[in-house]
Parts: sequence; C-alpha cells; structure tokens
Amino acid sequence: MSVPLTILGLLEREPAHGYSLKHAYDKRFGQVRPLRFGQVYATLTRLERDGWVTLVSVDSGEGPDRKTYAITPDGVAALEEWIRAPEHTVPQAPSSLFVRVVLALLSGRPAADVLETQQQAHIARMREITTRRHAVDAVERLAGDFEIAHLEADLRWIELAGVRLDDLAREVR
Repeated sequence: MSVPLTILGLLEREPAHGYSLKHAYDKRFGQVRPLRFGQVYATLTRLERDGWVTLVSVDSGEGPDRKTYAITPDGVAALEEWIRAPEHTVPQAPSSLFVRVVLALLSGRPAADVLETQQQAHIARMREITTRRHAVDAVERLAGDFEIAHLEADLRWIELAGVRLDDLAREVR
C-alpha cells in the first residue's frame, strides 16, 4: 500500500488539511495499516516538493496553523497511473509460519502443533470478521472479504503442509 498515493486519492475529492486527511485515512484504511500524524505531514511535504499537491491556504487560529492542500494535475496523473496499474506479483518471501514449521521439523518439535495453533487462530479471526460484517460499512466489509480470502488461502496451505509433514520431516532432517 502506498501511503503517498493513498493520500493523493483522498485529496482528489476535495482540498484538505493534514488533520482531516489523517481521519479520512483512519476511517478507510487505518485497520490495515496505521498512520501517524507525523507521517501525514511528512508525506504532504514530499508530495508538495514533487509537485503532486499544492498548498492552497493557511488558516491561523488556536494551535498550529492548518495548511490546506489540493492535488495538482501531475498528482492526478500519478494517481490515475497507480490506480490502473496491475499489482505486481512477486515471489512470496517465506512467511513466518513456513519458517516456524521448517524449524520445528529441523529441531524435532511437533510441527503439527504449530500448524494446528495457526489454523485455530485463523478460524477465530475469520469468525471475528464475519461477526462484525453487519456493523460496518461496505468499505470495511470489502476489506474484511479481502482478509478472509487470504486467511482461506493460508488455511489451504496449512492443510496441505499437514498432509506433507512426514515427507517434509524426512527431507529436512
């Protein structure tokens, strides 16, 4: 996930200041990838430097000045390119679960227990997401569906690894 391009996407609707951008980001994407206020302001500074946003006003009042930014035509072009580009598929780095299974096999520990524990955690997380579906908006439901799809893929891998544990143990040792 690109924080700068996500912020551009949020700015495309209307000019905004860092505080409101942070809250819009948190509402839509904060559960996936938390964002600190300092990161918002640093990102806006870089986007301005690169010509993708422009400062449209500075409002003084109580507390720090509120700088309002708007997306530029170059920013819109960069956002458009990013939105339309396919996600790059790259070979996955070994997951922590994969590494723990192999290390359990190498050490003679029960790798089946590692798989079972992770399987239970995944199922519990899927239940949590499913239970919450009715209390969230369509965007959060879609994010939950995305997470469930990945959890389901992990569960298929866990099942496959479980079936192959004896063969894996012989090869690893």
